Amino acid sequence: MAKVSFRLVMPERELVNTEADMVVVPGSEGDFGVLHGHAPLISTIRPGVLEVLQGNKVEQRFLVVGGIAEVTPERCTVLAEEAVPLKDIDVATIDQQLKDLGEDLADAKTDEEKAAIAKRIAVRQALRAAATAGA
Repeated sequence: MAKVSFRLVMPERELVNTEADMVVVPGSEGDFGVLHGHAPLISTIRPGVLEVLQGNKVEQRFLVVGGIAEVTPERCTVLAEEAVPLKDIDVATIDQQLKDLGEDLADAKTDEEKAAIAKRIAVRQALRAAATAGA
């Protein structure tokens, strides 16, 4: 079976550059799997778990938040606003961040401040859900 070239990139660094049998991406319209020979597409990314498979085994899992995925028959590139390996997520830290962000939201004065804090809360909630789902 031919492999697909996969890259996971954030604005500040590249997290993964590998060959994979399959990549499962959390697209805005639902999860989609990318194999070698996939039809070209571009999709926005919703918060969710991205999986990199070798054979029938998931080798790596990442929580990705926002961004886009570009797929060609030979490669899949995910440009994520934020991505964290699931194994690195600490639920206690996220719970404290959610508590702090909740207080910040209550203290926010402008709609812009509230929107920015609400987005940060949504990201942390997605991180927590992914970490506690055993993904």
